Amino acid sequence: MKRLRLDALRDPAAPIAFLETYEDALDRPDSFYQERAARSAEEGSTARQFIAEAPDGTWAGTVTVLLEEAGTTDWAGYPVERRQGHVVGVFVRPEHRGNGLIKALFDAGVAWAWERGAERARLIVHEDNARAQGAYRKAGFAPSGFVVAFSKDEGEKELEFVLERPS
Repeated sequence: MKRLRLDALRDPAAPIAFLETYEDALDRPDSFYQERAARSAEEGSTARQFIAEAPDGTWAGTVTVLLEEAGTTDWAGYPVERRQGHVVGVFVRPEHRGNGLIKALFDAGVAWAWERGAERARLIVHEDNARAQGAYRKAGFAPSGFVVAFSKDEGEKELEFVLERPS
């Protein structure tokens, strides 16, 4: 898990895709990642990480889904109006991109959120991260029109993409 996270943070888009730096992740002990994985696997957890494994056993990609409850506030301090799955930590290794893997990861994560009563799934993406926006659109997500300031630079924007639960 740590290796996959470190590889994600080496990606050229990492400075606008992730809040954590490579150096911060590298400094975390292995126990941090082990405990995070264990919490994600607990039945009552409000967060679940999904990993795609390549035929050779290497981990090819990941997404994490956090459940956000109506009546709470999100990471940026905005009110959460309905139960939703918030997709974070999206990464697919370059050699596995373009083959539908990201869609499979999203399908698994969103299905998990639907099973827990989420009314929609959402994610936040930097306005300049065109590659990610394209992948999210292919997975069925669309811009909602909601925009937040980028936490690393208030002059830049991040866009909310959503996927409504099918009726």
